[in-house]
Amino acid sequence: MSAPQVTDLSVGDEVASAEYPVSRGDLVRYAGASGDFNPIHWNERFAREVGLDGVIAHGMFTMGAVVGVVVDWVGDPGRVRDYQVRFTRPVPVPDAASGSPDEATAVIAVTAAVGALDVDAGTARIDLTATTGGKTVLGKAQAVVAL
Repeated sequence: MSAPQVTDLSVGDEVASAEYPVSRGDLVRYAGASGDFNPIHWNERFAREVGLDGVIAHGMFTMGAVVGVVVDWVGDPGRVRDYQVRFTRPVPVPDAASGSPDEATAVIAVTAAVGALDVDAGTARIDLTATTGGKTVLGKAQAVVAL
């Protein structure tokens, strides 16, 4: 698949969407890879003791999952020139009903739309909407991509 062309796009075009399932097992693996072992991301009792409703996904895990839709669309992570988000709400990840830590229990739904175009620079700003359980989890999520 060839990369999208800036001249083929219009502001407002929805260019991609995806759903990313999240399990407690994903959070434990992310903790190992990132070094972020904060127990709010894996220990239900601790998360509740500090005032949360339960375990929540790491903010950077969420941010990384969300930009995946853009990377898949442009076909090359090197085309992402800038990526910024505002964390507005955590992603709760309940315990799996089956008892398996790898059973996904949360889903991050993402849509990507063209927010701005710079034909001279050959770039597009892609505005991302990320929700879980119908609630927005990132605000002002935007990626600038070279096309």
